Amino acid sequence: MSELSKTPLYDLHVELGGKMVPFAGFEMPVQYPLGVKKEHIHTRDHAGLFDVSHMGQVKLTGENAAAELEKLVPVDIIDLPAGKQRYALFTNDNGGIMDDLMVTNYGDHLYVVVNAACKEQDIAHMRANLGAGVELEVLDDRALVALQGPEAAQALSRICPEVNELVFMDSRHITIDGVECFVSRSGYTGEDGYEISIPSADAERLCRLFIEQPEVECIGLGARDSLRLESGLCLYGHDLDQSTTPIEGSLIWAISKCRRADGERAGGFPGAEVVLGQIANKDYSRKRVGFLAQGKAPIREGAEIVNADGEKIGEVTSGSFGPTVGKPVAMGYVETAYSALETEVFAVVRGKQMPMTVSKAPFIEQRYYRG
Repeated sequence: MSELSKTPLYDLHVELGGKMVPFAGFEMPVQYPLGVKKEHIHTRDHAGLFDVSHMGQVKLTGENAAAELEKLVPVDIIDLPAGKQRYALFTNDNGGIMDDLMVTNYGDHLYVVVNAACKEQDIAHMRANLGAGVELEVLDDRALVALQGPEAAQALSRICPEVNELVFMDSRHITIDGVECFVSRSGYTGEDGYEISIPSADAERLCRLFIEQPEVECIGLGARDSLRLESGLCLYGHDLDQSTTPIEGSLIWAISKCRRADGERAGGFPGAEVVLGQIANKDYSRKRVGFLAQGKAPIREGAEIVNADGEKIGEVTSGSFGPTVGKPVAMGYVETAYSALETEVFAVVRGKQMPMTVSKAPFIEQRYYRG
């Protein structure tokens, strides 16, 4: 076993009573003394601060950076406006999803955030495939935190009023208490909020300033997972993987119009023939859907989904009790014949068939700030 890495906020987590667990090669707080359920509810009602410094942060420079990155994703990067962020997917030659990521155009460079577990793979993929003239810099001297919840703007603008000028998916270099940060109005909870990249040396001081605000509590990985699940947001390696196409993963919205078959820059990404073929022909055998359990027992990842005759038709990829929804929620894959909303299916839990209803995900109303 290799030694676990620590984020720049490790000492602060321990001081605040964080229960540290291994996650993607790092020691990360799964919860604090408040507990997972109360942390979840606090984020929905007020504001929560999450350490996501285990994610990979990368800077791409060069006049062809956007065009070169666009060759690796089914997304419009060339026309991404300066100061805007976009969700993207690395695809493989079979149309499978290698990772999902966020790309920001900062004018003179692109800023890319990739998942922790895929960080080394993604950086190697970019180094191998981005053409000449593109310089890739791994920003391993920066922390990354997320301040999420309906009172996040209120808390952060008290320290830095400029953040009020951002709307959902805006990004800007902003100086917070003398420190230049990369700030985007985005997140992974379905709530309004910000993701803030901070130089490692200043991370603890700024985070102490954030948690001094009366609205803010520190939140661990446990509540981060239940918040994103209620919001219908995928976790790579669980809800998405290399054998799953964006269409099977219900991410057709993430295929930019200009990259589709009738777009001005159609295809041109790995696996385009497979992905665009699935869009054109509706030819795929399974689809990611949400599930609402009819009982009270949580339905966990890995549970088989069966039809009324007990025949396997799919599998749960994420499942938990949804504190905001007030009942168990899950996501997973079913055969397309069973993917219509309100279809009754059954999860097999300890040999028993538990009734569930195919539901839209998100399970809550997303509250991103769009101005």
